[in-house]
This record gives sequence, C-alpha cells and structure tokens, in this order.
Amino acid sequence: MISNQILQDTIEGIKSVSMTDLCVVDVEGKILASTIRDVGDNNKNAVAFAASPADSQTLNGYHFFKAFDENQLEYIIMAKGESDAVHMIGKLATLQVQNLLVAYKERFDKDNFIKNLLLDNLLLVDIYNRAKKLHIDTDVKRIVFIIETKTEKDNNALETVRNIFATKAKDFITAVDEKNIILVKEVKNNETYDDMEKTAKVIVDMLNTEVMTNVHVAYGTMVGEIKEVSRSYKEAKMALDVGKIFYSNRNIIAYSNLGIGRLIYQLPLPLCKMFIKEIFDGKSPDEFDEETLTTINKFFENSLNVSETSRQLYIHRNTLVYRLDKLQKSTGLDLRVFEDAITFKIALMVVKYMKYMESLEY
Repeated sequence: MISNQILQDTIEGIKSVSMTDLCVVDVEGKILASTIRDVGDNNKNAVAFAASPADSQTLNGYHFFKAFDENQLEYIIMAKGESDAVHMIGKLATLQVQNLLVAYKERFDKDNFIKNLLLDNLLLVDIYNRAKKLHIDTDVKRIVFIIETKTEKDNNALETVRNIFATKAKDFITAVDEKNIILVKEVKNNETYDDMEKTAKVIVDMLNTEVMTNVHVAYGTMVGEIKEVSRSYKEAKMALDVGKIFYSNRNIIAYSNLGIGRLIYQLPLPLCKMFIKEIFDGKSPDEFDEETLTTINKFFENSLNVSETSRQLYIHRNTLVYRLDKLQKSTGLDLRVFEDAITFKIALMVVKYMKYMESLEY
C-alpha cells in the first residue's frame, strides 16, 4: 500500500535524527527499505518473528517490531542494536509506519469513493453513507476539472497537479483513465466562473512550466450537492470533446461556453449525413481547395465584411466577390446573405463533428 520510496524516505529521516539504522521487510522477508548495507540472515529471522505471537523481540544484534494495518500484519521493522535507546527508536519507527498505513488507507478509500462517484457507480444511499464515514462534506459547492495530457500515465503531471492543490484538503485529485487527471474542487461562496477560468490557467501554466507539457483543461458547472458531482464530470467530459472538435486552438474550455458546438455534438450521425447531402448534394465542404477554404474562414472571421476580408487577404475587392460568386454557383449558398452564411458555417462544423466521430471508430 505504501510505496517503497516513501518507506525509504521515512527511515532515512528517522536515522538522520537518531543515528540508528533501520530496515523494513514484508511478512515474507523481502527487504522493502533499509539504511543497512547487509542485514545478513536477519530478514529470515524476521519471517520467523512474524509467525510468533510476540509484538517485539531482540535477536542477533537487532530489535524486531511488527507494524499492523488494523489486525493484519504488514511489515516487520528491524532496528540495529540491542540497547534500550535503539528499542525506543524502533518503537517510534514502527508507530510512524503504522500512521502511514492509516493515512494511505484513508487516502485510497477516498480516491476509490471519488472515482465511483464520478462514474455513477454508487447508489444514492451509499453516496451519503460513505461520504459520512470518510468525513467528506455532502452539501458544499464543487466543480469538476478534467486535465488531459498528451502521454498516457503522466505521473509527473499528476504529481504537479497534486502539488498545486496540496494545501486544499477538501479538493480531490484522481484519474479514471490513462490520459485524464480529474480535479474535484470545492468552490467557496464568493467564487465565480471567472475564478474557475483562472484556476484552469494556473494548471495549464504550471504544467507547461514544470513538466514541459501542453494540456487541455475542461470544466463543468458548479453543483451544490455531492450526488451531482458526476453531472459536473460529464459536462467537463463533453466540454473536452467539443473543444477538440470545434475549438482546437483553445486549451481551456468551459461547459457553459460551448455555443452551437454543444448542439451539434449531440446530433446523431445519420442526421448529420442527411443534412450535408441536402446542403451540398453529396459533396463535402472540406473538398474545396485551400484558397476557397481560406477565403471562407477569413470572411467569417470578419463578420461577412467584404472590404475588410479582401484587405486581410491582400486581394482586390472584385477578386473576393468573384470567389464568393463562384462558391455560390457550386453550392447554391451566397455567403453575403446572413441566412446562407449561417447554414454554411453550421455545415462546416457538422463536417468536423462527423470526421471526429468517425475517427473514434478506428
């Protein structure tokens, strides 16, 4: 349950103060952490001690102690020396390891609870019963952030996120799959969505600086009860997907700012295909040449302003008008007419959505 590195750091810290060498072995005699270069056969003696009813024992120049997780024996602590002072240090080391076991078990239980809460794997009565048992408030405001990393199992990114929120005891950081880190953040009464946007920027900037990795951050809406946390998670998940499809130039996306992308994302693919066929007669907008696509996108960026678009494209106004006329002949849509422009813009977004959904099938 406790990593070997944590055990090693613990006994090295104790040795630096007490000048007493320590070793931690499991019930099978395997050395997990040690400040002693050679323990000889004492790990075998530890196995024999584990089978005995004694809580401590002195043998072959070592004090032996047992560390329990509740009633289950987890570790044998060996302290080198036979003096009373060494015995006291060994007892203190054993107490420290047992405290670590309790802390890690509580952390594991909370992590497991949060994962099941996010994935809707708990009955309503179980949510409140387990939250009470784990001392988790049930009626505070919370919001869910999803941090997607480029690489799977990015432990450096996970630890960085944990460090950012290390002082916030009521925030939870976990992972439900290989690439996404989940932050369930408590929201204070005076905090707004602007504050959530600032939090997302802090995460992006810290990961870019500390881990040298670019991430996408999405977040849902604030919820008032613990049973609604899964809804905020689903919203953040949708925001992440919609952001990838329609707003790929943004690394932060909020569920409350998805715009028309939210509607298109929920359309069934057969309906999308029918719409594209109806508008473009079986053709696809992404089949246009690069010049045409650049013209269309720039025209939309400039709110259908012919003069400004031609200026930014460094072409004559009549050249732009010619291109728009040519597009009208091939599609039947005049982008200078607001209704036709809206139809064309939606069609472009629908094609993006269709391509994204088809890519998930492979």
